[in-house]
Amino acid sequence: MDKRKYLQPETVAKLQNMALRARLVVEGYIIGMHKSPYHGFSVEFAEHRAYGSGDEIRHIDWKLFGKTNRYYTKRYEEETNLYSHILLDISNSMNYSSGSLTKLEYGSYLTAALAYLMINQQDGVGLGLFHHKLDSFISPRSLKSHLNPLLTRLENITPGQDTNLGSVLHEMAERIKKRGLTIIVSDLMDDMEGILKGLQHFRYKNQEMIVFHIMDREEMEFSFNSRTRFKDMETGDIITTEPWQIKSAYTSLMTDYQKKYKEQCGQRKIDYVPLYTDLNLDFALSEYLRKRIKLG
Repeated sequence: MDKRKYLQPETVAKLQNMALRARLVVEGYIIGMHKSPYHGFSVEFAEHRAYGSGDEIRHIDWKLFGKTNRYYTKRYEEETNLYSHILLDISNSMNYSSGSLTKLEYGSYLTAALAYLMINQQDGVGLGLFHHKLDSFISPRSLKSHLNPLLTRLENITPGQDTNLGSVLHEMAERIKKRGLTIIVSDLMDDMEGILKGLQHFRYKNQEMIVFHIMDREEMEFSFNSRTRFKDMETGDIITTEPWQIKSAYTSLMTDYQKKYKEQCGQRKIDYVPLYTDLNLDFALSEYLRKRIKLG
């Protein structure tokens, strides 16, 4: 069975629970890594690190040496390299879908896969869910048993209310004391200036950042063909319009919106990664891995 099919979000959605989704997404990703520039970074070596000067010979894994012809020593739980926090937007706007998969579902699958990959690489990971306030928070740990509460929480998400992302970011920036990596998974449907100030707060605290901007393809392309009734999923406001009359202005506005996020995040040395819900999950995992390798 080619597990790379589990990188497709529609296929992942058919699996019965979050633990299975996370494992198969990562396994599918690892299988395809021999074609990527990250060949060698594998879950197979999750509990090992390269042998270095000063390491005790008695900790060398000779079985792994027989497979790879390289020296690796066994690693222990306290040898966590990096603590990460994943903050997932569960506000009502994330519940939008023009197809079979909502932005929230896509974001939860990505979050689960990232957590699985991080813990299997001996990194610590914590989870925060938010809408207009922080809904729940699980502190980071690197134990494999820590996956259970993370994935259980992701399995039982209920969409929240409206968004107040800027305020939540400020709260979390103050709450996270240890330097590490903070990952935001959100559609960023809120006041841009407030969000950027919140992101800057993290950078002021010396946090490394990745922003995964989750969008439905229809939100960018706006390919509605007939008179359509639009309802704001957070405020309940309704407008009815002929899409062709506003499509050009709308798509131009959305393109500028995305471009500004990219520019402003770049100025703050924050990795900005736009994602669509029909995009395979390996793209996001590679972007995370690129950042992780850069951090050392």
